[in-house]
Amino acid sequence: MPQDAFTLKYVVRELDETFKNGKVSKIVQPERDTLTFFIYTKKGTLKLDVCLSARDCRMSVTRNDRPVPQTAPAFCMLLRKHLQNAEVLEIGQMPFERVAFIKFLCTSEFEEARMTLFCELMGKYSNATLVKDGVILGALKTTAIGENTRRVLFPGAKYVLPEAQDKISPDDIAGLKALFPREESDSARFISERVKGVAYSTAAEICALYGGNVTAENIRDYLSGDDIAPCVVFEGGEPFDFKVKSTLKDRKNFDCLLEAQTFFYDYTTAKRSLEEGRRRLLSAVAAAKKKAEKRLAVINQKLLDCRDAESVRLKGELITANIYALSRGQESFKAVNYYDENCEEIVISLDRSLTPAQNAQKYYKRYAKLRRTAEAAGVQKEQTESELDYLASAEAHVRAAENAADLEDVEEELLEEGLIKTNAPRKKKKAETPFRTFLIDGFTVLAGRSNVQNDRLLKRASPQDMWLHTQNYHSSHVVILSGGREISEATLLTAAEICAYYSDGRGGTKIPVDYTLRKFVKKPQKAAAGFVTYTDYKTVLVTPAPHAESKEGV
Repeated sequence: MPQDAFTLKYVVRELDETFKNGKVSKIVQPERDTLTFFIYTKKGTLKLDVCLSARDCRMSVTRNDRPVPQTAPAFCMLLRKHLQNAEVLEIGQMPFERVAFIKFLCTSEFEEARMTLFCELMGKYSNATLVKDGVILGALKTTAIGENTRRVLFPGAKYVLPEAQDKISPDDIAGLKALFPREESDSARFISERVKGVAYSTAAEICALYGGNVTAENIRDYLSGDDIAPCVVFEGGEPFDFKVKSTLKDRKNFDCLLEAQTFFYDYTTAKRSLEEGRRRLLSAVAAAKKKAEKRLAVINQKLLDCRDAESVRLKGELITANIYALSRGQESFKAVNYYDENCEEIVISLDRSLTPAQNAQKYYKRYAKLRRTAEAAGVQKEQTESELDYLASAEAHVRAAENAADLEDVEEELLEEGLIKTNAPRKKKKAETPFRTFLIDGFTVLAGRSNVQNDRLLKRASPQDMWLHTQNYHSSHVVILSGGREISEATLLTAAEICAYYSDGRGGTKIPVDYTLRKFVKKPQKAAAGFVTYTDYKTVLVTPAPHAESKEGV
């Protein structure tokens, strides 16, 4: 979402109220384009995010804890050197521009100095530059003297603000009046292209508030007023943008703009993290499946080569049966196949350098080798097919994951099984993730998030609890904790719909779901995680549904 100069004005105002006179206790750079300042304020230690990515450039308060690189990047080290324990004097904005600044009072044993961190929140041109007395000490994204650029950004150069937009300033009422009347049908685009610091989304709100006949006075009053109503607007049931104020009905109001901004970006960051994690893990699973499929193709070729083993054994026996009529030096001979009901003749090749007995032994040895290969390949085929089935079930859990914790469980499971590899250091073992929990008609319904959780869920369930699983689809195990009570048909159908939703049949209809008592579900010894056998079951056809209204926790 474009955070224009209009929105930034109110964000900066609230940031100044929040962090003014606070002291910087820690600075980290969790991502290439993100700086996080831990600042001790009268409300305790708060985290100020300065995100300089092209997609989500912003300054905001964050509650998220993100992993930090073991070695801090150069710019982060520079900020630590100069701003550690510094006092925040002011957070402000260059008028009608997407450039904010943080002024610091830096005190050391040797001097007291004032420094300014300029945060240029300008999409793909976003940058952060630390300046002292007008001279650049360092920048997140630097330029060299030899580069073809209007601005030089490297230590020792004079800091120059980005070139101002060639637009009308919102406080220039004469300039605004000169814009009207106008012939363009898209008033919002007309305003955003000609008025400084206004994105299209803000211009659209102006047009929605004042109607089609927007005047210069309307624009000035809207952009300079203090009658704000911070909110997050929704589209399709999901947060779509945060705004200073909005005429849209599908919105959630907040007490301050920082809260609305934090709510929105916490949601989008978590969603993006989930999507990126899902994509990465699906890629790893796909690579593992491809390797297993190639291995299976080789095994199948071996089995194909071994299908003539009985023919090889037959030739050895026919040589033995006709050994009296054979001599060294023959290349082949015709023998009657006594095992064939028509007693047809077959031609058997011989090695001229071997005796008839040695030729027979050669065929017997080849038969024994083919039989051993077939037996070993048969075992390998079963193991590889089991591995592919397991990977397919893991893929289903990845696609059904609802948050990063779900993905971490599946990834840890695949790493433990040795099915995927990673160069990243292994994380400390975390506490067990709780099951997906639903409360349906007074019954607690639990659903596993991964194959390992499915096994834990099986151990958790009592013999008289109801166990559910999709038929012919990989899915979460679902258990209805009966507590000795009779389970109604409505409860059973709802649990079946949940089971179908957390399966790779989620996008279909009339998904078959098997259900039986837990006592009829068995876990074979040495079986892969999540694999069970079951008997005495019945089947219902349902349409997948998440039943979020019945879900508890996360």
